Amino acid sequence: MKIVSYNLNGIRAALKKGFAEWLSENDFDVVCVQETKAMREQVDLSEIEALGYDSVWFSAEKKGYSGTATFFKKQPDFVQNGCEMPLYDCEGRVLRTDFGDLTILNCYFPSGTSGDARQDIKMSFLTDIHNFVKELKKTRPNIILLGDYNIAHNEIDLHNPKANKKTTGFLPEERAWMTQWFDSGFTDAFRAKNPDTVEYSWWSYRAGSRGKNKGWRLDYMSVSDEIAGGIKEARQLTDAVHSDHCPVYMEIEV
Repeated sequence: MKIVSYNLNGIRAALKKGFAEWLSENDFDVVCVQETKAMREQVDLSEIEALGYDSVWFSAEKKGYSGTATFFKKQPDFVQNGCEMPLYDCEGRVLRTDFGDLTILNCYFPSGTSGDARQDIKMSFLTDIHNFVKELKKTRPNIILLGDYNIAHNEIDLHNPKANKKTTGFLPEERAWMTQWFDSGFTDAFRAKNPDTVEYSWWSYRAGSRGKNKGWRLDYMSVSDEIAGGIKEARQLTDAVHSDHCPVYMEIEV
């Protein structure tokens, strides 16, 4: 299975920048997007559907904000919008699709960049999503939790770690959660295949950061240890430029 996770920072804007054409040049089985910033009925999906993709959406109640969508060529056996927690579900942050024994959780973690209140929600989400997945894993052990985590785990995962130790996205408590997460039965797919490689998945629009490759690795594919041995390839597709993020790609045998 070839899987992509991509924070599009607005799917309508990404389509204008050639997102559908880019999909046509590749052969992905499942494409999980975050930050759709739209309701499904607001988006012309004809180009994507012509490629053989169907989709499920979980949009935020607030217009033009957040939201997730999962595109696929083979229909899922089960779809669940949300994690049964209204605080996050009203923002369309967790979208589940099951394909046989495999569960894919398409997630858009909250950002703490807009102030202390949102940082508190972000930290609550980290605890709550961990507990949600822990419970789910009892009956669905083969899980891939992918998306924009809004956290760089280690110093290798951002261009200037020393200057960002007090910046949301690289706070000690966020990084500690990531370590705990990966110690709880999940594998960071990219790091499993590329332990020392420096690649980023997000760049600020300011100061030509992308051209200078001054970025952060904020987008992850966490694979439950039960199926992590099937990871064939994992990398950032940095040549795709439809957003301030780039797609994260994994090929896995499941």
